[in-house]
Parts: sequence; structure tokens; C-alpha cells
Amino acid sequence: MNKKVLILSGSPRKGGNSDLLCDQFTQGAQEAGHQVEKIFLKDRTIHYCTGCGICNAGKPCPQKDDMSEILEKMIAADVIVMATPVYFYTMDAQMKTLIDRTCSRYTEISNKEFYFIVTAADTSIPAMERTVEGFRGFTDCLEEAKEKGVIYGVGAWQIGEIKQTKAMEQALTMGKRC
Repeated sequence: MNKKVLILSGSPRKGGNSDLLCDQFTQGAQEAGHQVEKIFLKDRTIHYCTGCGICNAGKPCPQKDDMSEILEKMIAADVIVMATPVYFYTMDAQMKTLIDRTCSRYTEISNKEFYFIVTAADTSIPAMERTVEGFRGFTDCLEEAKEKGVIYGVGAWQIGEIKQTKAMEQALTMGKRC
């Protein structure tokens, strides 16, 4: 089955370690015949949620930025890949801001498969669980979200160091299996 795969790259560095893993996942998914789109969050304008509550009244978010387009793509996707570098043992601001801004339509992000990619200089996979739990906190709020895999890109600090880790092959393999 041809799936729509949406990759949300929270890396602030194009070609950074988490972004490289996104590219590997993309390659695998394309080889499997899926339609893939990667959104590099740094290139988008996504304002912080202001907590105005307008969306709680059934009205669209009043902010004029790129989030409404991204939300449409999230709603339309079959598979969503969320990738972030780990900053102080949690996701970066770009990814957290995106998650917060789904508030206006999160109930429409239903029946999706999710993959999480985390990269860090630390070599401890258990130390990455706080970041993964942040993603799970988001998907726990969604109807029928299915976690399909986590790629732990540990031990990579400088740009490109991820290329010497098994996470590259894992990303390619998970992309092929999505």
C-alpha cells in the first residue's frame, strides 16, 4: 500500500545528525514506494501558542504563520516521523512549538503511524527516554496513534558523526518497513 509519509525535521541544522537520519528514512520509504514529504521546521514560521483559547471555542487559530499548512499535511498523512536533536535531555524548541500549535486541530490527527528520531551526543539510550516520552505525551492525546519505531542516534555531537553509527541503517530499514 502506498502511504503518505510526512517527516517533520526539528533539526536547526540542515544536514545535522537528526536531519541526516530523516534523509535515510526518506530514502527507505521512497524505495518502498511511498510518497514522502520532509518539512524542515527551521525554514517555516511557527509562532508559539499564546493560550488565547480561541481554538477551544471551535474557531481556527488566529495566528498567521505556516502552522495551518503543516497541520493540513499532518491530518492528510498516514505516517508521521518526528525528529529532534536532544537538548538538555528533551526535544528542541522547534519541535515542541510545533506540537503545542497542533492544539487547534489535534483531534483530527487520528489513526496515524508514528516514528520518532532522536539524536544526541550522549551515548546512553536510557537517557533519551525523556525526549521519547515527550513525543509519547503528544501521541497519547491523539486517537488511534500507533508508535511504530524509535531511532536512537546516540553518540553524535558534530555534524555528520551520525554517519558512523548503526542509526543510519536503522532509519533506512524503518523507512522501508513503514
